[in-house]
Amino acid sequence: MTASDEGGAGPATHPDEAHAGGLASRLNWLRAGVLGANDGIVSTAAIVVGVAGASTSTGAIATAGAAALVGGAISMALGEYVSVSSQRDSQRALIELERRELRDDPDAELEELTALWQGRGLTRDTAEQVAAQLTERDALAAHLSTELGIDEADVVSPWHAAAASAAAFAVGAVLPLLAILLPPESTRVPVTFGVVLLALALTGAIGARIGGGPVLRATVRVVIGGAAALVATFLIGSLLGTSGVV
Repeated sequence: MTASDEGGAGPATHPDEAHAGGLASRLNWLRAGVLGANDGIVSTAAIVVGVAGASTSTGAIATAGAAALVGGAISMALGEYVSVSSQRDSQRALIELERRELRDDPDAELEELTALWQGRGLTRDTAEQVAAQLTERDALAAHLSTELGIDEADVVSPWHAAAASAAAFAVGAVLPLLAILLPPESTRVPVTFGVVLLALALTGAIGARIGGGPVLRATVRVVIGGAAALVATFLIGSLLGTSGVV
């Protein structure tokens, strides 16, 4: 017997599915954080490994790594701010348009909502009942959800998005920076390779679990991509260093 059978407490839910309560939104934020950290790991590691291939100067490596961390975090924050601001402006415009239409012609909006539910497979009578009940409860929310797929409470703040993106990138960038600065000079590059690839395997697995995708495939993909970036920048740095360009 389900909870709904015992008194209408609500439908049975599957714990692995994001149905309500903003869970899907939180999962998207978590996934974005993992991807931001992954970007911080790869980009910063590639830069410090490339510099290490050209020079053994700890100061040069530290400067390049710090610049990569700060510049990358700011770039991520700006990009996220612009993107989310555009998304928020569009959502607000749609919400205001829907609010105005409900105020000016509520009967037409009720008919529109009924038609939308009919389009989802309900009979005319059932669709009319659903539309009427949803309108009575919260007409704006009903239209935003059914017609536009928008929840007014989920409009994201661009400042929050920018801060979260910058923080995630910085957290990821700290790891390769420490990995290349703390070990002795003779082992700093292989240690960094090992630490970075392990970290990428972890972020790849976490991202796959959050998204519900195959863990092994996602992990292998991100590790191979990260390894290719590290090898490429190290070879370029070594070539520049041995050629006397730097």
